[in-house]
Amino acid sequence: MEPPQMNPVVEPLSWMLGTWLSDPPGAGTFPTLQPFQYLEEVHISHVGQPMLNFSFNSFHPDTHKPMHRECGFIRLKPDTNKVAFVSAQNTGIVEVEEGEVNGQELCIVSHSIARISFAKEPHVEQITRKFRLNSEGKLEQTVSMATTTQPMTQHLHVTYKKVTL
Repeated sequence: MEPPQMNPVVEPLSWMLGTWLSDPPGAGTFPTLQPFQYLEEVHISHVGQPMLNFSFNSFHPDTHKPMHRECGFIRLKPDTNKVAFVSAQNTGIVEVEEGEVNGQELCIVSHSIARISFAKEPHVEQITRKFRLNSEGKLEQTVSMATTTQPMTQHLHVTYKKVTL
């Protein structure tokens, strides 16, 4: 079978497509956490529908044990730069983030966050993400969040190199 043709609606996000690996390891921090590093593999693909599919899989840099996982979809409102990012996470959070793509930069803010009834506290109340393709062709992601006990603060920053198309 031939690979599906990309739906033209998602063309403005085509710079995100591929498999990406963190290089160097990502850095995490938050006022209630000790600073940490992580490895991450990202798959962003399409199946010809007017959306992208994604998965983010992080690992401990020394033991390679699985850490955070999330998967979902990135949708563009046709004929606009408006984007919706829908994500389910292994922490029990499901979120919808919305924002805009401008060139090779995507900025999104949580629109709604739901969680399982026994999610660990403090609860996440807001998330922002910024993806951008830098001048070296590497994908960068910065994640900030606010919880029930902390104001909006940068939580993660990671740079990925592309390993497959």
